[in-house]
Amino acid sequence: MIRSSIDLGTNTCLLLVVDTDPQTQEILEVLDDVCTVVRLGQGVDQTHTLRPDAMARTLSCLATYAERVRELGGEPVQTLCVATSTSRDAHNGAEFYARVKSQTGFNFVVITGEQEGRASFEGALLPQMDAEQTAVIDIGGGSTEFIALANHQIQALSLDIGSVRYTERFLKSDPVRDEEFWAAQAAIDQALIPALEWRKRFTQTETRLLAVAGTATTLASCFLELAQFDAHALDQCTLTRGDLHRLVEELKWRSVREREAMPGMEPKRADVLLAGALILWRSMELLDFSELRVSSRGLRYGVLSQSFT
Repeated sequence: MIRSSIDLGTNTCLLLVVDTDPQTQEILEVLDDVCTVVRLGQGVDQTHTLRPDAMARTLSCLATYAERVRELGGEPVQTLCVATSTSRDAHNGAEFYARVKSQTGFNFVVITGEQEGRASFEGALLPQMDAEQTAVIDIGGGSTEFIALANHQIQALSLDIGSVRYTERFLKSDPVRDEEFWAAQAAIDQALIPALEWRKRFTQTETRLLAVAGTATTLASCFLELAQFDAHALDQCTLTRGDLHRLVEELKWRSVREREAMPGMEPKRADVLLAGALILWRSMELLDFSELRVSSRGLRYGVLSQSFT
């Protein structure tokens, strides 16, 4: 049984197409797993409006995805499509998604931060990983989700800090100036205060941090100096707090063009990766996680087993 999902965020649009067991819904084979940087959320933090050029880029990407779904035996109308932070913020989101449905057949649901967190948690878990001893951090372009289980209950928190949002707010020079960097760090530390209460619900000795989404996988790819995307290698990667701090410092002094040349870098993510890395490092510092695992999975996997209305 062919099933497909799309995760459309502030920065990227991800398509997952799988073959599943009709009875158990277990994934038998991943037929395609594609990530495209569309930057739908460009400028939304300031204007709360989707830009025409950003919508055009995204529509072009989605038209290509619709063709791919059909090639693999699926139907766009049956694809589970979710939109996240940017679409929650944009005044013209409903109009845009009506156009998407008309032109591609994809029917998007704009999910809440809590729904995003729950689905990301379920989708991020790697085989043999204990859900009760795992906390997930999902850094997107517009928001960051923190999710864990405490007393068998999902504890989800969504904060409006993201790699695109904070690059546009603070990290405007190339290379970044010291005063911009320190202002961004101070703002992140302040924004993370609600996460301290979330952290108190479980103990460090029982819980391991698992990082998903493009910031985490790109940082891991740079750390491992991967020549191309390798899901297996990324899923085996562990980064310490010190590793993250060193990556932040290296990104800080480089220009965007110099970042693009780094081994393992996804070039279209080079301009916003410093903000994402800074959010991840400060989260580890303030929430007292000494290391994290990386998962190449995430929301696009989780929505396959969710029901959004």
